[in-house]
Amino acid sequence: MQKKRLLTGVQPSGALHIGNYLGALRPFVSMYGEYESMLMIADYHALTTLKDPAQIRENILNAVRDYVAVGVDPKRVIIFQQSAVQAHTELAWILECQVTVPFLMQAHAYKDKVAKGLESNAGLFAYPMLMAADILMYDTDVVPVGQDQKQHVEYAREAAAKFNMAYGDTFKEPEEKILRSVAIVPGTDGKKMSKSYGNTIPLFGTRDEVHKAVMSIITDSKGESPENVYAIHRLIKDETEIASLYKSNKGKYKVLKDALAADIEALVAPMRERRESISDADVIRILKDGAEKAREHAEAKMQIVRRKVGVLLA
Repeated sequence: MQKKRLLTGVQPSGALHIGNYLGALRPFVSMYGEYESMLMIADYHALTTLKDPAQIRENILNAVRDYVAVGVDPKRVIIFQQSAVQAHTELAWILECQVTVPFLMQAHAYKDKVAKGLESNAGLFAYPMLMAADILMYDTDVVPVGQDQKQHVEYAREAAAKFNMAYGDTFKEPEEKILRSVAIVPGTDGKKMSKSYGNTIPLFGTRDEVHKAVMSIITDSKGESPENVYAIHRLIKDETEIASLYKSNKGKYKVLKDALAADIEALVAPMRERRESISDADVIRILKDGAEKAREHAEAKMQIVRRKVGVLLA
């Protein structure tokens, strides 16, 4: 049987944290072998908020390095830059011509980001249609996303349905895959772990940096067991493994934080070592190979789309 196709995108927005690993990287590593998988470095999406060219270049290299370090085999996954496949922006424009402004105004992510003070540029507003193009381009079956990104896949389905209704059956309607047990990873303050909240535990930080972040986790002085510490710990190790630890150390917050820091270090240290061995040249070669394969898929699809909308004359 032919495997279903899975596509996931990672925005090159800076250093990763434990929440990124638990919520996106680890689930991808565990599932990508079951599918014909594609991993897209969503660099054009990053332009909606990141305006530093040098930082974007560095982040692109690091995003690939991070995924390979945590266990993604570039020989089994097509890893490519979004910007290396120009058909993405072409298809995004075509899809934008199928939807209305009120439809895009319903996007939760857009409203949330503007509410947080981000510039409401046109790219941020049209973001869902570029993401829809990313997904629909490759006849994607499955898109792993966090609960807060579910609407993006719904938008892709809606865009596919509108195009198919107007021009005939062309795009497959994708399904989201949400691993609910790790859909939201708590940060050091109990809120969702996010760089914008300043509540992260660095994924590839030094032992001391990880320990410092763990020791800053807010605890309830009235409780026998620190809820925020436990909420992160149970995502690192099986709950049956840590139950006795928390039972025998009730009220001993430092002991429990030290244990969490040690378990994070045991998890991260081998990945950190692998990451340091991956050169820029290695990353560029991986991206070059991936772009060639992605462009082959994309161009075949766009030939069909151009013919359907009427711009392909021959």
